[in-house]
Amino acid sequence: MTDTTVAATQRLGIETTGIEIIDESERTAQPKDLFWPWFAANVSVFGISYAAFVLGFGISFWQATLVTVLGIVTSFVLCGIVAIAGKRGSAPTMILSRAAFGVTGQKVPGVISWLVSIGWETFLAIMAVLATATVFEQLGWGGGTGTKVVAAVVVAAIIVLASVAGYHIIMRMQSVLTWVTGAVTILFVIIAAREIDWSAVAALPSGPTQSVIGAFVMLMTGFGLGWINISADWSRYQHRSASGGAIVFWNTLGGALAPVLLVTFGLMLSASNEEVLAGIRSDPIGTLATILPTWFLVPFLVAVIMSLISGAVLGIYSSGLTLLSLGVRVPRPAAALVDGIILTLGTFFVVFVAQDFLGPFQSFLITLGVPLASWAGIMIADIALRKRDYDDDALFDVRGRYGSWDWVSIATMVVASVIGWGLVVNNFAQDAAWNNWQGYLLEPLGLGTYITEGEGAPYWDGAWPYANLGVLLALVLSFAVTYVARRARVQQQEALVDG
Repeated sequence: MTDTTVAATQRLGIETTGIEIIDESERTAQPKDLFWPWFAANVSVFGISYAAFVLGFGISFWQATLVTVLGIVTSFVLCGIVAIAGKRGSAPTMILSRAAFGVTGQKVPGVISWLVSIGWETFLAIMAVLATATVFEQLGWGGGTGTKVVAAVVVAAIIVLASVAGYHIIMRMQSVLTWVTGAVTILFVIIAAREIDWSAVAALPSGPTQSVIGAFVMLMTGFGLGWINISADWSRYQHRSASGGAIVFWNTLGGALAPVLLVTFGLMLSASNEEVLAGIRSDPIGTLATILPTWFLVPFLVAVIMSLISGAVLGIYSSGLTLLSLGVRVPRPAAALVDGIILTLGTFFVVFVAQDFLGPFQSFLITLGVPLASWAGIMIADIALRKRDYDDDALFDVRGRYGSWDWVSIATMVVASVIGWGLVVNNFAQDAAWNNWQGYLLEPLGLGTYITEGEGAPYWDGAWPYANLGVLLALVLSFAVTYVARRARVQQQEALVDG
């Protein structure tokens, strides 16, 4: 890209900065600015659907409310900690992760991060298209192929254009989306509140500890941990002197506020009506729309689509940065465009071609959640150990203080992932039978029994298998090992004199 082209692009408001260090003059963001992108990406009535999955663990309303608050808030606190790295290094998350894994070694978690990001954002785009078709059908406007084609084109175009435009335009867009989606969501809650039956809510029986843990892990994974690999991407424009505590606070408040309130409301709504509970699990948007008056369906649809698009934009922008960190040599807008094209093709394939894709697709993404949790533990420990800002030059130099490969981090991630996969199960055992290899440590440890014959088989019998301890273990184990085993290494790195 020539200087003339860059200048013209910048006049359009398009971000040209890729994975390089942000110039000091551009680090003008304040910690409170982090509230807008995180809130906009998470204020969605779609979040209400998580309540049905929480209650699926067989726990009471009060148990569910407790794990909702703890699981969601904890997950976004972890995001906030990773965001501290952004202001210390003013570079994307996966570039900063080179300090823990080595400049070349970072490609191992980088590939996983890219797959998770592009996968989840494609899933959000698919949900936006299907939501459009569902609501259009309820309005009597037709929800067939034509509607889906138009919806897919519009949704993909908005996501791609916004992600190509980059940080500054996305931040402005998110601040607007926050007010629009927030207002409609509040109105939805007011309208839907009449469906709540407090006696049915209070009558839910308590569940065992294993089920509570399972719900906790699911909420952590479904919210903050699903974003953690991109957290620093949105804090890299923060001034180096910004308060780390303030960054954690605003990141957590923006990310957790809406989901906590919406999932809690969803718990009340789902517990009140068995049909709503069952319907949300299979068709969340369509089920929520059935309890609304006709006049509110259009605003409801707009809010749902905008919130899903908001989340997808954040992810595609960051997946483009991750692609650059893997060594793809193209300008940042082009990288975002490449990922946007992949998202578009994936959306069209699932909506119009695949007969049974969403179940296997989600199974695949959940599987990637184990090594992602391990990476998060390693990264958080590395951030906790460091007392200085990152060495900007060394992040791009295999001969610098961070080296080419950090074999302690690589080995920790591999071992933690192997153990973690042994303690999680495939929640889509029938739709994604190829992924039933997980959970291989459950029977040897006496935590469950794998049933291969009879009605509903295959499935796991017992309370512990569905607690998905592997995700939590991968996170905690990786943090503990890294904090102890790499302490001397980090001190050595920070003792080196620049240049």
